[in-house]
Amino acid sequence: MKIWLVDLESVETRYTSEWKIHVPKILRKADLWNETDLEVVDGSEDIPDATTPGAFLNFGGTNIYKSTQVEKISRAFTNGKIKSGDHIVFTDAWHPGVINIKYMSELLQIPVVMHGLWHAGSYDPADFLGRLVGNKPWVRHAEKSMFQCYDHNYYASDFHIDLFCKELLDCSEEEKQELLDSQKIVRTGWPMEYEVDALQPFLNMKKRNLILFPHRVAPEKQPEIFRDLKEELQSDYEFVVCQDSRLSKVEYHNLLGEAKMIFSANLQETLGISAFEGAIVNCFPLVPDRLSYTEMYDDYFKYPAEWTESWESYLKHKDKIIEKIHWVMSDHKKHYSNISKLTNFLKEQYFSCYNLKKIIKSYKGISKEEKYSDK
Repeated sequence: MKIWLVDLESVETRYTSEWKIHVPKILRKADLWNETDLEVVDGSEDIPDATTPGAFLNFGGTNIYKSTQVEKISRAFTNGKIKSGDHIVFTDAWHPGVINIKYMSELLQIPVVMHGLWHAGSYDPADFLGRLVGNKPWVRHAEKSMFQCYDHNYYASDFHIDLFCKELLDCSEEEKQELLDSQKIVRTGWPMEYEVDALQPFLNMKKRNLILFPHRVAPEKQPEIFRDLKEELQSDYEFVVCQDSRLSKVEYHNLLGEAKMIFSANLQETLGISAFEGAIVNCFPLVPDRLSYTEMYDDYFKYPAEWTESWESYLKHKDKIIEKIHWVMSDHKKHYSNISKLTNFLKEQYFSCYNLKKIIKSYKGISKEEKYSDK
């Protein structure tokens, strides 16, 4: 058996640049079968090197990248390199090419095991697809088809699973549990075990009164709240919107190392990588009690969701948010022990792809049909 890793295009300012290097290493070191039995399927490098403003990827460039990946996999099917029992892992499940692969697998009678990591989609009303496309039939049916193509669909948080099941699948609690029991849906941390080691050089940097907004500058992230807080508190603290500058990864990590707080008023978050990165270097993540944050953070790091559920609500509760910020910033070191506990919890539960590796490893020496013959 062999693993074919369909990766994400590298965007230097996003975690995809790190995944390009580290995800193959993580899977190769997992003793899945044989560390040589993994091939990365990348796409064309001739794509725009910037994201669409406010988005995660370039909407045109990502399709250039994905299309060339489909061509490579199609050739691998055609020339016999992909064999029965191989595994194909998509680091982004929202990949139209999964339908092409399912087509070839079934018609050529070469059964492969498909894995997909879901980040977002139209089923999330705050995502780009949700806001700009919504529930148009083409996108909803496409996402349902992609879901069915995968033998295993992975989500980084229970919040994301609940959102997916409610908004896209419209399934009952009983039906959701059946999907979990059959491993059609799997909750697993993302393959980011490398983060703690990568950020160690920035752990003991001298802190300054710096508060960061590390999110995309997009409506669902509510940057206008952060900018208003800056106007209110600029005599006390420095406020930086990271995407206002084209920061390199090292420049961004330096800011994390120097900052005392990361602030979030997000209306969309199915995981939240930047808050974890901040915690690693003793940067306090101040987050709303909603979305994936609710299950990932205890009350020590959260403020009531209604404080920033809208601009109007923010204005109503602005004084309380400012009071919370002063509490965090006034004696920052007193929070270190709680931040350290949080970091260990997040690393174990949400930033380690243990369940993904466990499922792939469970196929060792058996076929897909044999694995599910008793189900």
